[in-house]
Amino acid sequence: MATRGSYIIVGENIHCTRIRMTSGKFVETDAAGRSWLLFKDSGSPARMPIPRAFTDSDDWKAGKIRHVAAAIWQGLRGDAEGKAAGERYLAAMALEQESAGAWFLDVNVDEFSMDLKEKVEAMEWAAGVIQRHSSVPLSIDSSDSRILEAGLAACDKAKGRPMVNSVSLERAAMIPIAAKAGAAVIAGATGAERMPESVEERLANTRELLGRLAAAGIALADTYLDPLVMPVSVDTGNPGRFFETVKALRAEHGSAVHFAPGLSNVSFGLPKRPVINQVFARLCLEQGCDGGIVDPAQINDRTLSQLDLSTGINALARDLLLGKDEYGMEWIGASRE
Repeated sequence: MATRGSYIIVGENIHCTRIRMTSGKFVETDAAGRSWLLFKDSGSPARMPIPRAFTDSDDWKAGKIRHVAAAIWQGLRGDAEGKAAGERYLAAMALEQESAGAWFLDVNVDEFSMDLKEKVEAMEWAAGVIQRHSSVPLSIDSSDSRILEAGLAACDKAKGRPMVNSVSLERAAMIPIAAKAGAAVIAGATGAERMPESVEERLANTRELLGRLAAAGIALADTYLDPLVMPVSVDTGNPGRFFETVKALRAEHGSAVHFAPGLSNVSFGLPKRPVINQVFARLCLEQGCDGGIVDPAQINDRTLSQLDLSTGINALARDLLLGKDEYGMEWIGASRE
């Protein structure tokens, strides 16, 4: 177990949408035609059998495997070998993020099934497994209040205060659920009816939401702001509006407030996403954004402190995020080269 650093990391990887490529280094098919997910268990090579429900799927035919969903399927429905491997797989994912400095581990099973009962069962199993193996509190991520409640109920409070990802004016029904569970919250700047477009809208929505959270008994110290990261590929002005919102909120609340936005949204649709994400996290930190929902193996105290933005590909990513590369053509061209 690694001691968490100063950068607030909500580990983003334990989601049922996450994929591995079947042609990649994490998938193996033996001579008998049986396929496996490869991983490290306490530093040693290990493998988990991939269920037929996944190898017979359209995803598999397209060269993909939803590996977190496969692990949960094994844990719930597999034989003795599959159940044990599914638990070890999920535990290894949790411990990998913990060792990289995660403060919370985000868990989302909304895409596990179309059936609500199965999704609730998946959340209860996954949360229970992770809490048995990891010392890090969970961030329960769901758009359905019943799955959210099930996840919070499965959290081990001895591991720390759990988190709700997320509440907003649009998702105000989640506020009393978080308050009842004594959970911290990620507070998004989404409006009651639409996404904000300007810095002013983000600030107005956040102020109203903070008032509602305070009225529900959720302290500012347990509130992690999300001013909403939009893709730079859609509008090169998006990162700038995010920076300005962070600066304004930091000036308004000082050190009393913390941040945990989904930083990887900024690179959606572009090549070399990890580089963009790292540079964006560093630029955000310079504006006062002290955390995010990130992959802790890529973004942590060490990587952010050592990142040189003055030359090479990092400088190109910096210019893209600062609006100096209109339409992102220099970034795309350099990535092709």
